Amino acid sequence: MHDHHQLGPCGPGTVMMDIGTGAGALIIYTSPAEIGREIDISPVGGPRTHVAVRTRRLAGGEVNCAFFPRLAAGDYTIWHDATTPAATVTIAEGQVAEITYAEA
Repeated sequence: MHDHHQLGPCGPGTVMMDIGTGAGALIIYTSPAEIGREIDISPVGGPRTHVAVRTRRLAGGEVNCAFFPRLAAGDYTIWHDATTPAATVTIAEGQVAEITYAEA
């Protein structure tokens, strides 16, 4: 859940969203201190999944974020640790939800 990875920055076009009927995507923006950390999320009452925070190089600069390219529409919990929820977010079909995560 809080594993850390040594991951280099990603450039434009290195990830792809798969959104549409029944599915959306999620971007969780973080501070540079979170690079390499895995952030867990789960649908309310469902199993967890996670991705690592990476630096993403964009035309306008760099952002640090965890990117979930396809999630079933619904409400999700973002987990601080194994037992502590950090935030909730609603994923709408065909849309990209964005949230800023601050480590407590």
